[in-house]
Amino acid sequence: MTPQDLRTRHPEHFAKAAALRVLAMDAVEAANSGHPGMPMGMADIATVLFEKHLKFDPKAPDWPDRDRFVLSNGHGSMLLYALLHLTGYDDMTLDELKNFRQLGSKTAGHPEYGFAKGIETTTGPLGQGLGAAVGMAMAEASLSARFSPRIVDHHTFVFVGDGCLMEGISHEAIGLAGKQQLSKLVVLWDDNGISIDGKVSKSDITDQPARFRAAGWDVFECDGHDPAAIDAAILSAKASAKPSLIACRTHIGYGAPNKQDTAGAHGSPLGADEIAAVREIYGWSHEPFVIPQDVRDAWAAIGAQGAAARTAWEERLEGLGKRRREQFDRIVAGELPKALTNQIRNFKSEQSAAAPKVATRKASEMVLEVINKALPETIGGSADLTGSNNTLTKDMGTFEPGNRNGRYVYYGIREHGMAAAMNGLALHGGVIPYGGTFLVFSDYARGAMRISALSGKRVIYVMTHDSIGLGEDGPTHQPVEHLAALRAMPNLNVYRPADVVETAEAWQCALETPDRPSVIALTRQGLPTVRTRHSTKNLSAQGAYILSESTAKRQVILLATGSEVSLAMEAQTQLEAKGIGTRVVSMPCEELFEQQDDRYRARVLPRGPVRIGIEAALRYGWDRWLTGERGSAAKAGFVGMESFGASAPAGDLFKHFGITADAVVERAEALL
Repeated sequence: MTPQDLRTRHPEHFAKAAALRVLAMDAVEAANSGHPGMPMGMADIATVLFEKHLKFDPKAPDWPDRDRFVLSNGHGSMLLYALLHLTGYDDMTLDELKNFRQLGSKTAGHPEYGFAKGIETTTGPLGQGLGAAVGMAMAEASLSARFSPRIVDHHTFVFVGDGCLMEGISHEAIGLAGKQQLSKLVVLWDDNGISIDGKVSKSDITDQPARFRAAGWDVFECDGHDPAAIDAAILSAKASAKPSLIACRTHIGYGAPNKQDTAGAHGSPLGADEIAAVREIYGWSHEPFVIPQDVRDAWAAIGAQGAAARTAWEERLEGLGKRRREQFDRIVAGELPKALTNQIRNFKSEQSAAAPKVATRKASEMVLEVINKALPETIGGSADLTGSNNTLTKDMGTFEPGNRNGRYVYYGIREHGMAAAMNGLALHGGVIPYGGTFLVFSDYARGAMRISALSGKRVIYVMTHDSIGLGEDGPTHQPVEHLAALRAMPNLNVYRPADVVETAEAWQCALETPDRPSVIALTRQGLPTVRTRHSTKNLSAQGAYILSESTAKRQVILLATGSEVSLAMEAQTQLEAKGIGTRVVSMPCEELFEQQDDRYRARVLPRGPVRIGIEAALRYGWDRWLTGERGSAAKAGFVGMESFGASAPAGDLFKHFGITADAVVERAEALL
């Protein structure tokens, strides 16, 4: 449908959609940066969705039973910002639109979760929004089964572009959603055939509707500029028992006489002359950022219409009953039950006394038996490595179409899709997601893990097989650089516990940190218990602590993580026997140690002694603690990896690469 036809046949709709289009054009032009073409092309779809289908209330933007709207093609962020402004979200003012892409504004170049209400997830890296939306739909299905559809009954709508569907994560996301039959997930595809390089046909011939059908989706098609056709397609999608794709045929830069249907409308301002021509075609005579009052009133009415549904929901919530209402309020708030702390303390006490020799992946399973009983909101899973990651505990049940009360997800071999879905689970709220894979495959999940960190949400990554200690699978599976790479990411806590007690403490820390994700790196090989003296205090929460003090005059400090802590203890015994006083510091989480005050860090790492770091990984990043923090390069050493690993039994590998107590002793004596 051409702009002239649309304006003639649907004048009221056209005016509302035009407001979105001109705000996008004006903001991108003012910033001299941005993507005007997508908002212009998808404005009709957005108008129909918000007016006729989306359940939301700008005056209660965090209402738990609202529909979720995700802009996966986040480069078109001005479409979302214009929608939030016009429908009445208080923090999306006209000044924010005028400050699009400027320092300190809520209107970043791509939507950033937490900047403004109504932004449900951070998007921009293409496909991430689609992956997160799958998790949101999973959370809705889980909570609906638990608290009934009277309390939880909403849809997740996602806008995607060609780029989202070309990214590999889309394959993982749609496969997972199709398998799970997430019927309340509706994806609206901006099928405009244009990418930055030009026509999509230059690089891709995929039959996207056929791909979605093959993955178990229903597919509908419509003219993305015909409001009646859009409405009918959304109605059909909402009635489907499967997740739905709506292929909306659109024109990028809709109405721009020289740039419509070209890459020129994609990623740069249209320019003053082209904008003037578009205004004339739209019949829009108003100055930049000026919206006539009748159009503002029409959009305000759309924003106000959800209040009745929200009020009715609040009345139903009151009828839940006191106990279930308290539990619902607690999990939606992301709070933990008070009893959990004592339960973990009791577990630690038992394990310190028993002193088992177990792999920390097994220790994690033991801790999860406690946690999953205490926290009915956990949703666990693994990327086809359940028996290796030890992420499944008794009585969880499988989350699947026939059992939405199940809490364990078989994600399949989809590390990236799993991580993105866990973001959506956490962003939706009411659940705490954790998922497992091998540490080396954090590479496959990293894009979504970065979104976890940017969003500041409690997503817990269980990463097992954390070093050359996994043995015979060889260097392709042995992570030597991955700890350093993950530690380099802001707002991510990386835990590498030394035994069953530290594993419990790492889990406790991860659960008690609602504003950032956590990686818990765990061994395949068995480790002795080094924390044989029970402490009610969570020592790992300090990041690093004195595990074993010297008896002779202190000359050496050994800093170690994970499986190498017990090795440090062996080296301490040898050094002390030689009269060399040696302190052992366990450092399960560098990020938490960095957050401690200077006095505490100076107490753990005082000036003077030789310092040796011990970790079956690369040295990169360790000099912060070896030569910094009052240390000295002349008195610092590292025992670890300098290359990729090899295929052999774990014990042989540690000897081959010189990660032994004898090597530590030799290095210490050389530095003294």
